[in-house]
Amino acid sequence: MARVAHLVALLAFDGVQLLDVAGPAEVFTTANGFGAAYDVRVISGTGADVTTSSGVRLGAGPAPDHPRRLGTLVVPGRSDWRAAVRDDASMALVHALAPRARRVASVCAGAFLLAEAGLLDGRRATTHWQLAGELARAYPAVRVDSDPVFARDGRVFTSAGVTAGIDLALALVEADHGAGIARQVARHLVVFLARPAGQSQFSARLSVRETEHPVLRAALDTVTGDPAADHTTDRLAARAGVSPRHLTRLFRTHTGLSPGRYVESIRVEAAQALLEGADSVEAVAAAAGFGSAETMRRVFHQHLGVSPTTYRARFRTTGTA
Repeated sequence: MARVAHLVALLAFDGVQLLDVAGPAEVFTTANGFGAAYDVRVISGTGADVTTSSGVRLGAGPAPDHPRRLGTLVVPGRSDWRAAVRDDASMALVHALAPRARRVASVCAGAFLLAEAGLLDGRRATTHWQLAGELARAYPAVRVDSDPVFARDGRVFTSAGVTAGIDLALALVEADHGAGIARQVARHLVVFLARPAGQSQFSARLSVRETEHPVLRAALDTVTGDPAADHTTDRLAARAGVSPRHLTRLFRTHTGLSPGRYVESIRVEAAQALLEGADSVEAVAAAAGFGSAETMRRVFHQHLGVSPTTYRARFRTTGTA
């Protein structure tokens, strides 16, 4: 008896990011060449073609209307997520298809559509690191984690920015057919089966909310102005004319970090910039305020999940020069 195909519906709408749709579609269809059975369909709220954010016209059809249960619903995003959640036709499809789907997944800003539909309430979810704060503020019932390349909570999967849709689709293929087929797909597409480290290696470290508190603002500016200086909590408090306990309370209230953790994050950011140059790792560690290369290596692993040497190799050049 012929195997029933796993129906994958990829939602598309005007302004959608092309790779959010094309990346997962390529993974699932490539998997078919290695023994999987995915029926991949691009659908839209109107049933008509859409124009992506890059201006490429994308063929799309209506939502599946046959009675068999939908296997996977993939919801991509667009840079203007507010416009996406105001798209009544697309949101109607999410509301109609999500209950029928065995699992629901989002790519990048597609998490906002899932959140708008209430599918992420009480769940751990991720999105592009630049949008994580907006997702948390707009939908406080969502437990936003900005670091994972993709996250699973029950039958709901969310992924980070753009190319992370490929990582997520590979994980779904592995869940369906095992690591062997997923590995073959990854090799064919020349991508990592499991990307090393999370989003922190790509994101700007200065993610602290702006504050107008004069004491804290002065302390923040002091640290960012000279990351290598002596910035113990006692020294920062003395400069600010407040007690260490009061300064720590200000930091936690306005930044969510302790003074020490904030100083570490600024030094990591400084080291990231310096590692793009030609200085040795030891010289970078001293200039950024770590004191030793070993200390910098330990802190890099804590904050970014990679070593300074790996970070340099990954971000300094494409290797074409």
